[in-house]
Amino acid sequence: MSDKTPFETDMLTLTRFVMEKGRRVKGATGELTQLLNSMLTAIKAISSAVRKAGLAHMFGIAGTVNVTGDEVKKLDVLSNSLVINMLQSSYSTCVLVTEENKEAIITPKDKRGKYVVCFDPLDGSSNIDCLAPIGTIFAIYKKDTDDEPSEKDALQPGRNIVAAGYALYGSATLVALSTGQGVDCFMLDPGLGEFILVDRDVKIKKKGKVYSLNEGYAKYFEPAMTDYLQKKKFPE
Repeated sequence: MSDKTPFETDMLTLTRFVMEKGRRVKGATGELTQLLNSMLTAIKAISSAVRKAGLAHMFGIAGTVNVTGDEVKKLDVLSNSLVINMLQSSYSTCVLVTEENKEAIITPKDKRGKYVVCFDPLDGSSNIDCLAPIGTIFAIYKKDTDDEPSEKDALQPGRNIVAAGYALYGSATLVALSTGQGVDCFMLDPGLGEFILVDRDVKIKKKGKVYSLNEGYAKYFEPAMTDYLQKKKFPE
């Protein structure tokens, strides 16, 4: 916000940011911009659902297990449907891979585009009932063959990712996005219904003072990793 006025009159929204990035790419068709904007719509809807979960009786287990063995929550099911529907209606995807489905989802021919999207619609959903932060994770690839779309199109190395990011639903809703030139962070302004740029070109410090790691599966770590972590936690 400006120091002189209560409202910024030239704010950089995520929608505007994505459009400007797309215009700088030689030969861009706008399809990726369309896809990212559809993902943002899904994220806004999930953010709203998360905040209304208690009132709408969306807490609790849906009664199924996903492909990684986690119990599926009601919000998982809703979030998964939101992302799938928004992405397919963007007319820019051909294959969708979600943690909640055993098989890859092939976009109908009349809605197909050239992008493959892999996502977890609501990561950390075991935290839902205790109101801890949860999020949406996604990575976007471009289909690299002329064959009929299949799950093989998602089996590409990470260096082929054209855009990736995550949304964090906590005290506020934040989106971190990279299209290959650094990471930028945007915060959802509930009044505007838009994500506003708050941090540009975010980088992890070379050295910090905080040790933060999920050690829930520490007993399965390789000995070398366990030894390394011990030295970090208890430096001599």
